[in-house]
Formats: sequence, C-alpha cells, structure tokens
Amino acid sequence: MKSILWFTVGVAAGFAVAHQVNRTTQGREFFAGVDAKARAFGRAVADGYHAREAELRASEDR
Repeated sequence: MKSILWFTVGVAAGFAVAHQVNRTTQGREFFAGVDAKARAFGRAVADGYHAREAELRASEDR
C-alpha cells in the first residue's frame, strides 16, 4: 500500500514538473521533439506490423 502512495506522489510530481517545464520556450521545444520521436516510432511499429501482416496473408494465399 505504501508503494502505491509513493508511485502516485511520483506521478503527480512528474506532471507538475512537466507542466512547469512546458511553460518555457525550451521546454515546449523539448516536448515537441519528444512527441515527434514518439510519433515516428509509433508509425514505424505500425508500418512493420502491416508489412508483416501482408507477408503472412500473401503466404496463406499460396
């Protein structure tokens, strides 16, 4: 139970710090870069998944 409390406190503190950092120009640039990288990673994973799915479907048709 104690660890859940500390986890919740840590998450809340992280959000508070991120909110303060996001108020600065450098903070917004940092978070924009993180967002762009996360989106690119997500697209790469989705593209790989769809490519593999297409390969498996093509092998089923044979």
